[in-house]
Amino acid sequence: MFYYFFESRSNKNDPVVIWLTGGPGCSSELALFYENGPFNIANNLSLSWNDYGWDKASNIIFVDQPTGTGFSYTTAETDIRHDENGVSNDLYDFLQAFFKEHPQLAKNEFYITGESYAGHYIPAFASRVHQGNKKKEGIHINLKGFAIGNGLTQPEIQYKAYTDYALDNKLIEKTDYDSINEMIPDCERAIKSCGNDGVSTCEDAFGVCNNIFQSILQIAGDINYYDIRKTCEGSLCYDFSKMETFLNQKTVRDALGVGDIEFVSCSSVVYDAMTRDWMRNLAVGIPALLEDGIKVLIYAGEEDLICNWLGNSRWVNQLAWSGQKDFRSSSNSSIHC
Repeated sequence: MFYYFFESRSNKNDPVVIWLTGGPGCSSELALFYENGPFNIANNLSLSWNDYGWDKASNIIFVDQPTGTGFSYTTAETDIRHDENGVSNDLYDFLQAFFKEHPQLAKNEFYITGESYAGHYIPAFASRVHQGNKKKEGIHINLKGFAIGNGLTQPEIQYKAYTDYALDNKLIEKTDYDSINEMIPDCERAIKSCGNDGVSTCEDAFGVCNNIFQSILQIAGDINYYDIRKTCEGSLCYDFSKMETFLNQKTVRDALGVGDIEFVSCSSVVYDAMTRDWMRNLAVGIPALLEDGIKVLIYAGEEDLICNWLGNSRWVNQLAWSGQKDFRSSSNSSIHC
């Protein structure tokens, strides 16, 4: 499993943070070079400092996962994961190896962070770490909390929010809204079958429910579904060719020790393998973590369609835990960035 590790620019005792990009199958280099990593890639393919990099306040790990993503590779097809059990076990094994290599960091506070499909990865991974600590497996990991940005965590609730979000933001008309909403009962039934029966029904649910999202896109046109103020450029709605060119240079590959592996931003193999996991409810394990004192941050930008704030707000407010009443009665405040 390939990773980058950057020590804090401030204090060696800062928290250790691991970042997981979604997809599924998209490399964490996307975040490293375009979001919260220490560097940006200039037009001449040189590196410049990112003044907003999270390494200014944490010791941060960017890991390519699940196996087959980015520079993480396997020669055995059985190592390609299809569910969160396999993904979280691999990540837990990775962390054990990491802290064995960096024992001085094991005492630091540890946080799991990520975006998009990491809304699936993170709750399962946090539960695996917490379980390992309780059972005294290997090195104790000082897990304090996790954060999910614009994540997909509770599909049954979030997929039903697509049409409401699209109508509110004038991506579709009321007649479109009514028509697309007729697909929701089939999606709900498919998700329930996925929860009961497993592999084939979960893949079927992915196809049935994604018809809702695809129908909205057909009407809305070439919008960027990660930022509806923009148009979609290319298959990922952003142009990552500069990063791919940079990482596929022989000098860079040699420096990273990855041999002749070709870097691609997002792996279709991993994506396809995880379709049977897509419609599963990963919010179900969060209450137990909250009750044991693990801090949880669910945040969302309001211009993202695909994992929109509305669906995230709904599942968070429906989460059954001892603090639910106080959480739901707390006041809202606006944050302008």
